[in-house]
Amino acid sequence: MPSYEDITYDVEGRAAIITINRPHRYNAFRGRTVEELIKAFRGAWADTGVSAIILTGAGDKAFCTGGDVKQRAETGDYGPTESGMFEIGNLHKLIRDVPKPVIAAVNGIAVGGGHVLHVLCDLSIAADTATFGQAGPRVGSFDAGFGSAYLARVVGEKRAREIWYLCRQYDAATAQQWGLVNAVVPPADLLDEAKAWAAEIAEKSPTALRFLKQSFNADTDHQAGLSNLAMSALDLFTKSPEGLEGAAAFAQKRPADFGAYVKA
Repeated sequence: MPSYEDITYDVEGRAAIITINRPHRYNAFRGRTVEELIKAFRGAWADTGVSAIILTGAGDKAFCTGGDVKQRAETGDYGPTESGMFEIGNLHKLIRDVPKPVIAAVNGIAVGGGHVLHVLCDLSIAADTATFGQAGPRVGSFDAGFGSAYLARVVGEKRAREIWYLCRQYDAATAQQWGLVNAVVPPADLLDEAKAWAAEIAEKSPTALRFLKQSFNADTDHQAGLSNLAMSALDLFTKSPEGLEGAAAFAQKRPADFGAYVKA
């Protein structure tokens, strides 16, 4: 079993439970976090005793708030990694490719890249205190791959554009109404509910579920190409004066000044 610093990994019954364990940063991920998540998902894939995977966050405040913008403001990147790369795009693809249903147990704020993670999960169960939304254009970032294209498949074009253009936050009831989550439960019941869903899944044919997941994914697999393009663009954008202004403003808790970057 690998040792982890930024996440925890447990198996209960036939469910693997992967928890982002950075509550001091609202479970924002750095490069190391993403690498550890990839290792954990691959471990759950290889474990024949695991039928479903639950992804959640530590504490009661946040599921995940996306990339660690404070880290980015301090060092200009998301910190060192074993591979030398920031592999968030590979994590996105892995959540889709692992041939077992992935359940997001959204225990708090799911914003930015954290919102993308829950959207990519096969199923989402939310605490009634959870909130959802995007923050990229506010902090000098974006996800023009799965985070926007696939989101539009889930909630429709108009709502997806609203989520990205306005960077508002939405409560769990609204998220359920829009089809962003499957169920809403009291916070104390969240993990038990996710485990109950995983137990139901464990009673089903794993081969049938594998084919079903691959069938559902086939319709949007072309979006992986958009994701590659988007990640390349984001790598350049976050190093630009405009991207750096967004990160600096967030770290300094002030409004960002993007006025100089409006183009005709």
